[in-house]
Amino acid sequence: MSLDNISPSKGSNRVAGKRLGRGQSSGKGGTCSRGHKGAKSRSGYSKKIGFEGGQMPLQRRIPKYGFKNINRIEYQPINLDKIQNLAENKMFKKELNIDQMVKLRLIRKNDLVKILGRGKLTMPIKITAHKFSTSAKSAIEAAGGEAITL
Repeated sequence: MSLDNISPSKGSNRVAGKRLGRGQSSGKGGTCSRGHKGAKSRSGYSKKIGFEGGQMPLQRRIPKYGFKNINRIEYQPINLDKIQNLAENKMFKKELNIDQMVKLRLIRKNDLVKILGRGKLTMPIKITAHKFSTSAKSAIEAAGGEAITL
């Protein structure tokens, strides 16, 4: 082995290809294969998201409508018929609170709950929730239960 016949290990060197901008005789001088003028020929060019070559981007061409209230509070609705069904199947005893609703997979851990008045209650149940509709509250109290607002 001598200096004239050694070569690097297989896969150790990455051939970068022809070097750009090193004179006309190199074959990649002058414009360095970027073409003439335009944004892509400039240094520091990076395409903006949604850029369509100067054409009006799709996101700006489509008409906008409606209103999105940033202060909206989203409640997870639970109807009385579902609560009645759970009570008949003995999934809880006389009292239904947020922790039990999470355990029964009616809601997720940080959800706000609103009890709605669809269906009927036949047994007195003490229900704890963030909000009640007026029909739900009157139906719960009519059955002898209690509606506690958090």
